[in-house]
Amino acid sequence: MKLTVFSPDGKTSTEQEFADLPVFEGSKGLQALKEVIVAINANRRQGTHSTKTRGEVRGGGKKPWRQKGTGRARAGSSRSPLWVGGGVVFGPKPRDYSKKVNAKVRALAFSRAVFERANTGELAVIEQFALPEPKTKLMNEVVERIAPTGKILLVDAPFSDETFRAARNLERVSLQEAAELNPVDLAQYRKIIVSSTALEKILSRINGGKTK
Repeated sequence: MKLTVFSPDGKTSTEQEFADLPVFEGSKGLQALKEVIVAINANRRQGTHSTKTRGEVRGGGKKPWRQKGTGRARAGSSRSPLWVGGGVVFGPKPRDYSKKVNAKVRALAFSRAVFERANTGELAVIEQFALPEPKTKLMNEVVERIAPTGKILLVDAPFSDETFRAARNLERVSLQEAAELNPVDLAQYRKIIVSSTALEKILSRINGGKTK
């Protein structure tokens, strides 16, 4: 599979063949990709939400008014779910949302995600993130030459302090280490720009997973 490889300044590019990139046919890996994305998003949930039932709301022990003769509906407690300030029926309680996905499914999903972005031309390679000075303006110029619009993910292994400082304040740019890259990262950005070193790390993860 061919990828576009840009020079460090983003001004020139060439097409290069990467034989180690995964290749898929049909729908293989799509279900695994869905399961892993759902699991990652679920595992990020804290699950600390909580509401009180009528038994947990303080007060309400006294009957608001007598049973008969007032012309109003019967009421036994001011903490009834029907009342403002009362308990909540079937409200959320703290729970664990985490989902377990085995290693082979995660590896397959990661390979399929890389293939999808590479196959659609949304994965670009830069020789290295090297700027004359660690300035946000210079980094923005490089990014705009490669991807003029949309949310961008930069991937390196690892980022130098200069690159991190130059890119961290760009609103539409996010940074991720190649070792931490996951299918959610690969799915949610318009363009993904990886360094040559990061691509080697990604390919080693894929080939180590034996998903081809």
